[in-house]
Amino acid sequence: MMGLHLESLVETIKSKVNLLKKKKKKSYIKMDKSSSVRVEIRRKKTRDLINKTLKVADRPGQRAL
Repeated sequence: MMGLHLESLVETIKSKVNLLKKKKKKSYIKMDKSSSVRVEIRRKKTRDLINKTLKVADRPGQRAL
């Protein structure tokens, strides 16, 4: 009795997995970055570089960035 329930459960799971595999994922359109986003990214990178440079400048014993 228990074997039949287990067998039907396995078959149900297999069929659901197969249905999920067959469904195609919706493709999306990759959007280009706007100029304001580019400026924000550049600003963040610049700020990080300045902070890194200041940390190195605070320790005169270490010269490498």
